[in-house]
Formats: sequence, structure tokens, C-alpha cells
Amino acid sequence: MNPFDYERAADAAGAVTTVTDRPDAVFLAGGTNLVDHLKLGVAEPDLVVDINRLELTEVEALDDGGLRIGAMVRNSDAAADPRIRRDYPMLSRALLSGASGQLRNAATMGGNLLQRTRCVYFQDTTTPCNKREPGSGCSAIGGYTRYHAILGASADCVATHPSDMAVALTALDATVVVLGATGERRIPVTELHRLPGDRPEQDTVLEHGELITALELPPPRPGASTYRKIRDRASYAFALVSVAARVDVDTAGPAPVIREAAIALGGVAHKPWRAGAAEAVLRGAEPNQETFLAAADAELEAAEPLAGNRFKVQMTRGAISTVLAELTAAAATTAESTTEDTHE
Repeated sequence: MNPFDYERAADAAGAVTTVTDRPDAVFLAGGTNLVDHLKLGVAEPDLVVDINRLELTEVEALDDGGLRIGAMVRNSDAAADPRIRRDYPMLSRALLSGASGQLRNAATMGGNLLQRTRCVYFQDTTTPCNKREPGSGCSAIGGYTRYHAILGASADCVATHPSDMAVALTALDATVVVLGATGERRIPVTELHRLPGDRPEQDTVLEHGELITALELPPPRPGASTYRKIRDRASYAFALVSVAARVDVDTAGPAPVIREAAIALGGVAHKPWRAGAAEAVLRGAEPNQETFLAAADAELEAAEPLAGNRFKVQMTRGAISTVLAELTAAAATTAESTTEDTHE
């Protein structure tokens, strides 16, 4: 590990100013990703600004019925928050499926969004990697690709984004609140992360020195939702494929119809992947297996698997259809129960 300067920030504005003024400075929150990179030589900042004492640790109700989650709320605390468990169960499930209990106790909501890929070549400084060293090449292409992207990759990078939480936030249409040198701005989480293109070293649209201060969730929406993660072992493993989904079913007519669906995929792209093509197929369709598979096929039409991860196409197709079958059944049951209660 290279030597670096260390400062402890007293407030968010001061932290932003300090990092903005130093091109090689970084923020330190939970440290569950950054410290690993310092040890590996992947990150070599000249200044680390510790933000652990910033007062960004509250989960607060918003006037519109949504929730504002401070960036320094720990992942385990957010997963256990009764409002998140009740109104945003897919987010709670996604948080609990990530990492280990010890890591969730240290990791923060803001830091979780900014964790970098776990591509083995990115973490091995003896190998070429365009994300770690632009222009050096991509060792994954033609190499070990079991965990790599099947959607949205480029000739420069095939790495995937590792966060479970970010996949759920994408399906929830969350907003990221950011403080920078010129003030505060809000970014839809669907626009926070980038596809690699020819600049894979840039994970997000954040400018240097911009600090995530909070996440905002819209008011709870009707329907059933969940987060499903498929991985090589039961815990402490990154997703091969994950699905965050919410489905609302209209049962008032002669046959049930999908009123609305929101789906995001993890483990398949350089960013949490919003499955807009699948959602379009589902909207207004009858909830049955033919519809579910057609939705999955529409989304996967653009898939470009590599030699080592062709299985992910069928795995994703199966995961989407299985989750949709479970959710539409649950949503229909809930709607029928509500109707019966109304008539009593």
C-alpha cells in the first residue's frame, strides 16, 4: 500500500471542497471496497478524506410519501428499517443478499452504489485492464468470463457491476442526491452508472469531488415485488444473474391483465440493467408463461454472451419468467383479497 495523506471531514461541504481541490483525493465511507483496492494497488490516492462523521445517517419520510435515506446509513440498518421492509421489500431483500453480515454492518448506502467491478483482471495489477489503466487492453476478452457481461459491453470492457442494492434501486426508480462544488443536483439512479463504451474507467456520471448525500425513493407503488439472486453459493458471492421486479395485476376484467411492471437485472451488464423491452411486452398482457418468456426474449435479443458465460442467457430467461410467475400470482391474490375486503 502506498503512503497517502488522511483528513477527517467535519461537514459535507468541507469534504466536497477538499476532494475537489485535490485531483487524486478520494472519499472514505465504509471502506469495504476502497481499502481492498488500496491494498491491491488498484487505487493509489494521495489523500483520503474520511466522511464517517458526517450527519447523513437518517431514514426520513418525504412529503410525497417516499423515503430519503442518508448516504451514510449502513446497509444492515437500511435492510432492517421497518418502512423499507414494508414498502420496498425488494430493496431490503437485495441488501440482505449482498456480502456478509460483517460487511453489511460497515458498508454505506452511498458507498454501495460506487463500488467497483470485481472482475479478476481489474483487481490483478499484473494484467492489462482498460478500466484500471486506460488503453492497456482487456484481459477478460478471451480469458475467464464466467461472471462477465452479456448485455451492453464493449470491445474495451466486459466487466459487470457488482451491487445488489443498485439493481433494486433501479427497479424502484430511485433518485441519487449529490453535492458538488457548484451545489446540489439530483440524478435518476438509472442514469448514474455508465455503460463502458471506450471509457470504461468512468463508472458513473459523477464529477470528481461530487459526494452522494442521500438516496430518495418514490412513494410505494401497487403490486407485488421481490429480488432474486442466483449465485455460485448460498452467501457471500456476487450474482451470476439477479432480478429485481415489481408487477401490478388488474383483476377487474374477465381476465387478469398486467397493469404495470418494473424490472432490473444484475450480473449481466456494466451497470444495473433496466429491462425496458421486457416491461413493454408485459404492459397490458395476460400474465401467463408465454407472456413471461416473450418478455425475457425481448430483453435478451441484444445479448452477446462470451465463450465462458453463454449459460447466462438461459439463466436470465429462466430467472425473469420464474420471478414474473411468482409475482403475478401474488399480485392477483392481493388484488382479489382487496376486492373482497371492499365488498364486505
